[in-house]
Amino acid sequence: MLAKEFAEAVSHYNSNTALAGKLWDEIEKSYTAKKRYYHNQSHLENLLKELTSIKESIEDWDCIIFSIAYHDIVYNTLQKDNEEQSAALAKQRLTEIAFPADRINKCVQQILATKGHTISDNKDTNFFTDADLSILGASWDVYETYFKSIRKEYSYYPDLLYKPGRKKVLQHFLGMGKIFKTDKFFSMYEEQARKNLSAELALL
Repeated sequence: MLAKEFAEAVSHYNSNTALAGKLWDEIEKSYTAKKRYYHNQSHLENLLKELTSIKESIEDWDCIIFSIAYHDIVYNTLQKDNEEQSAALAKQRLTEIAFPADRINKCVQQILATKGHTISDNKDTNFFTDADLSILGASWDVYETYFKSIRKEYSYYPDLLYKPGRKKVLQHFLGMGKIFKTDKFFSMYEEQARKNLSAELALL
């Protein structure tokens, strides 16, 4: 569970368990908010599962844990700077626990990388953003639940506005030379992801 991994990671830099608990409570409150149909704790746990399966390839595990926990902590479908706000909050909270500044910057960069999912010169960042996209390569049933959940999160927007925006997102991914940047995730998910994206696009 991410809660356990988070507490353990915090303990490496700060012995104040009350502070660790307070930080986790804030994370949990954010991801269990009412209108989070996809960007919720299940998404975090899936990310953790995907990345735990390749833990031996990760250079900075604590940084990855913090990136998982904070990458969608600010999520408002009416705003376009969620990643920037999430990264800023992560920087603030990780400074509180005395996480080293250079590694805070790495975490910030990983969170910001989830905005465009372009290739990074940091291996951990590529693993992280690939794991964030792993839902795209899930079975059709799981993928269908995912895109319907995304639609619920954007329920404020009528189809007239939502569908063109969603088409643009799908076409963006389909237009990428490679959706998944690492060999591991590419081999597992690329083919199915392209089938899923194309099938959803055909429904819009």
